[in-house]
Amino acid sequence: MKCNFAPSQIALMHNEVVKQRGELSKKKLPYPTPSNQCWPGGVPFVFWNIGMQMLQQKDEVTILYANDYDVRHVYMNRTHPEHVTPSWYGDSVDHYEGDTLVIDTVGIKVGPFAMLDMYGTPHTEALHVVERYRLLDYESANESEDRGEKENFRLQVSDTGLARNPDYKGPGLLLEFTVEDPGVFTTPWSARITYRRPLGSWPEFVCAESTRDYVGRTINLPHADKPDF
Repeated sequence: MKCNFAPSQIALMHNEVVKQRGELSKKKLPYPTPSNQCWPGGVPFVFWNIGMQMLQQKDEVTILYANDYDVRHVYMNRTHPEHVTPSWYGDSVDHYEGDTLVIDTVGIKVGPFAMLDMYGTPHTEALHVVERYRLLDYESANESEDRGEKENFRLQVSDTGLARNPDYKGPGLLLEFTVEDPGVFTTPWSARITYRRPLGSWPEFVCAESTRDYVGRTINLPHADKPDF
């Protein structure tokens, strides 16, 4: 049976989900997220990764993230297909507007732990994310990073592979992204991230699946009656 809900009803249900997860956080209790369940994060959840690399190729931009070896493939100067099959990172196409790389993503799959952020905000298959990347000179990158750290936190120099390299005086990379999902939000919203060259090499972050869930309960994992090899 298919249930039809008005957009306002869906928004109220999603608000209740965020409220419930907020109450758990107040009690210092965890709730499942893509990162703590070893699932792909989707867009824009994957932006919580501190480390990111972009590889420019002729017809494609490949984005590598530090956590769990997450990878995105973005196709240059192409349009979205008429019918997009939802996938973990959606269908991403890009083009340049002057010195700005613009990535447009639709078709982001709604999985068991699908959320937009660490607050647990859900999304629907109507989710549409536009990313805009451009280089910032050293001074502008410092100013942008300082604004973000005042609102969030500052990594210490001891955080090798994560903290900014204080000896590097080159440009930074600014990401400004816009999120719209009429099934969740009444209006689009935007945010920004400033990337800097890190101090040292990336540390290894690998999420290993466990026989227990995020609160220690036994998980009924799939198993085979005989070995695969």
